[in-house]
Amino acid sequence: MKKLVVGILAHVDAGKTTLSEAMLYTAGVLRKLGRVDHRDAFLDTDAMERERGITIFSKQAELTLPQAAVTLLDTPGHVDFSAEMERTLQVLDCAILVISGTDGVQGHTRTLWRLLERYHIPTFLFVNKMDLAGADKDALLAGLKRHLSGGVVDFTCREGDFWEEAAVCDEGVLERFLDTGTVSDDDLADMIAARRLFPCWFGSALKLEGVEDFLEGLGRYGRAPAYPVEFGARVFKISRDSQGARLTWLKVTGGTLRVKDLLTNRRSGLSEDRVWEEKADQLRIYSGTKFRPVEEAPAGTVCAVTGLSRTRPGEGLGAETAWTAPLLEPVLTYQVQLPEGTDPHTALTKLRQLEEEDPQLHIVWNEQLRQIHAQLMGEVQLEILQRLIRERFGMEVAFGQGSIVYRETIAAPVEGIGHFEPLRHYAEVHLLLEPGERGSGVTLDTACPEDVLDRNWQRLILTHLAEKEHLGVLTGSPITDIKITLVAGRAHVKHTEGGDFRQATYRAVRQGLMQAESILLEPWYEFRLEVPAAQVGRAMSDLQRMNGETDPPETVGEETVLTGRAPVAALQNYAREVTAYTRGRGRLLCTLRGYEPCPRQSEVAEAMGYDPERDMDNTPDSVFCGHGAGYTVKWSDVPAHAHVDSGLRLGAPAPAPEERPQPRRESTYAGTLEQDKELRAIFERTYGPVKQRAFQPPREPKRAPAEAAEKRTIRSQDLGPEYLLVDGYNIIFAWDELKAVARDNLDAARKQLMDLLSNYQGFKKSVVILVFDAYKVKGGLGSVEKYHNIHVVYTKEAETADAFIEKATYEIGRQHRVKVATSDGPEQLIILGHGALRLSASAFHAEVDEVMAQIAAAMDRNNQPGKARAVKAALEKARENKEE
Repeated sequence: MKKLVVGILAHVDAGKTTLSEAMLYTAGVLRKLGRVDHRDAFLDTDAMERERGITIFSKQAELTLPQAAVTLLDTPGHVDFSAEMERTLQVLDCAILVISGTDGVQGHTRTLWRLLERYHIPTFLFVNKMDLAGADKDALLAGLKRHLSGGVVDFTCREGDFWEEAAVCDEGVLERFLDTGTVSDDDLADMIAARRLFPCWFGSALKLEGVEDFLEGLGRYGRAPAYPVEFGARVFKISRDSQGARLTWLKVTGGTLRVKDLLTNRRSGLSEDRVWEEKADQLRIYSGTKFRPVEEAPAGTVCAVTGLSRTRPGEGLGAETAWTAPLLEPVLTYQVQLPEGTDPHTALTKLRQLEEEDPQLHIVWNEQLRQIHAQLMGEVQLEILQRLIRERFGMEVAFGQGSIVYRETIAAPVEGIGHFEPLRHYAEVHLLLEPGERGSGVTLDTACPEDVLDRNWQRLILTHLAEKEHLGVLTGSPITDIKITLVAGRAHVKHTEGGDFRQATYRAVRQGLMQAESILLEPWYEFRLEVPAAQVGRAMSDLQRMNGETDPPETVGEETVLTGRAPVAALQNYAREVTAYTRGRGRLLCTLRGYEPCPRQSEVAEAMGYDPERDMDNTPDSVFCGHGAGYTVKWSDVPAHAHVDSGLRLGAPAPAPEERPQPRRESTYAGTLEQDKELRAIFERTYGPVKQRAFQPPREPKRAPAEAAEKRTIRSQDLGPEYLLVDGYNIIFAWDELKAVARDNLDAARKQLMDLLSNYQGFKKSVVILVFDAYKVKGGLGSVEKYHNIHVVYTKEAETADAFIEKATYEIGRQHRVKVATSDGPEQLIILGHGALRLSASAFHAEVDEVMAQIAAAMDRNNQPGKARAVKAALEKARENKEE
């Protein structure tokens, strides 16, 4: 029997929990049908949920259908708890979207649809409350097709035009339908799985109308995924049971999870300090408040695991990858006012437990003000949080006046430079910061060549960029909608450590932001305001005063519905005003739309009073080294001190286009024969007779004098550094000492040659490129590595060292002096033709020996005691002159 993990989602008050209850009752799980208004619903297990009549925490239930075993995950419908719902999406095989038959598609319904589309989750629709007055099936179906997708098809009656409506959702299915006149269940299931077809049922969950038919369709058309043999699991929730035990909720996405299995998040690119290994003590399969322990959980199982203390929502275990960041982010921030005498650090530790259970709840510690701030979605979540803190930790906390969670972005590209070089440390990073698409967040990329900065350092820099929430310089708010690209950098062979690049990266981001034109972004809501017709004027006036954007009003029965968009700051407390001036008859529903530029940027920035140069935790300045000690360089002076030139010239005036001489236009003449004779007669009277040269013998060629033949023009070359290209394996097997080492260990011979050439480069100051054959490595792409002060090249597949050297000689030789060390005869002839100097292996060996001898002699001179005495005498003489 196939296993399906099904999530149920809806706008608040659409009847989602009632449908869950009806599904469990119809499937035989429940003996009595509970109701939300009676506070006895099976999945509303928390006291706060029963009091408010809304789902706050996602719940799990198990039911068995004839065609499938279903794990049902009931998710919150209120917008304040959208993150709880969104985390559940990552483990679903398919979703049930519940629509209210009296309200149709609402603002939060569209948000849910976008999320389902983003995560590509097959979706079944159930239109509820069809027993109430005002529910028009045809109008609702047309609205679903218009607002959600044209692939929505009524599955209530599968006959007549149904087959044609379903078939047109896929070209291949349509062709088979035209041939056979019907559509198979497999074709319907395939279209649903590919999100080209969205089956829809109409009914009433409270009266169990249409529920049995809906369950039959869910079991028939729901498609279970194919799971791999290798173990994998994805964590989607953290909670605690009534005894305080930490529960890790996960779905097994491959293999089998057994009790006492060792679990870890270890994967490539993850630093050791973030890696954990822990055992699964107990596996629990929950259904409502009750659970049954199991010894093993095969792929497709959703279970709660005890014994894991470091898991977090969205984390991938085993072969499973981690989940992307949630789309919905908190927009309001409140100061947490602790009871008198409470230690803030102790309270912070306790609040962190709630944060790991609900990642949408951000607990922020302000070190300067020594205050705790909570970032969340709205006032309902705030009230729930306050009660949860009281019941869980026994603390009566209050919250200050709420404010907006702003974001910052930039208006134009800018280069950020960070340098960190205290004594015996070194790192420099150059980043390109560019404005991103609205809603794209922070995206990372690299365009730095590996011969400039090794690949492992580049990966480390990208890790440091991703590990921290970088703050803007306008108000200290997190940045967003920015693309950060690594363009250049430098490490030191001896002194660079991993922490050095962390410091340089952070400083590069801040230095770039200090130069950029910052834009303050504020959150906006999409709203739906329902008011009596008499209060429409007041409502539209208020929305206009808020700088909101309002769509044309719609009349629904005795009420008028206003939809549109407005800033969160303006709508923050407006729900209370609506309740007051409509005497409880009005209702305001808001859904987060995204972030838009704030028109009150200067006013908000002045009110927040953020000074980026005083924020020592996020400094834009860099540290350089001079005279044996590190010193700080102000961010504005960093480009002048930088050691690396990234090649970026942002803001520089474009070079004026060269003025090219206009090409001479070819003239054509099309005169008659009589006109030609007349013109010729005029020409001969003026200049004399015209001589015909068609049959004259050719002239003797002009020969240059003998002395001129000896003169040759030699193309001048750039007097820059000399380039030395070395055929690695040719030299190794031509030098006896290296050849002897290579017999036992070729890697050791390569290393010895690289060390010799590093010393040679340090003395000669030439650019050394050592080339090794790798043309037999299947699929090899080639690589260029930096070894100390020389470049080491491994050729790509099907490219020999000879071919690489010939090509490099031709390219470099046009501007620089080039020498090539090799004993390959044909190669010597070719490089000679390219203008390069050739060195045989024996001649190069003698030159290297001479360099080594000169280096040894210089070291001996420096170590002579007489020189030390001379230095000492000079110092004493200088001291005597100073005293006089």
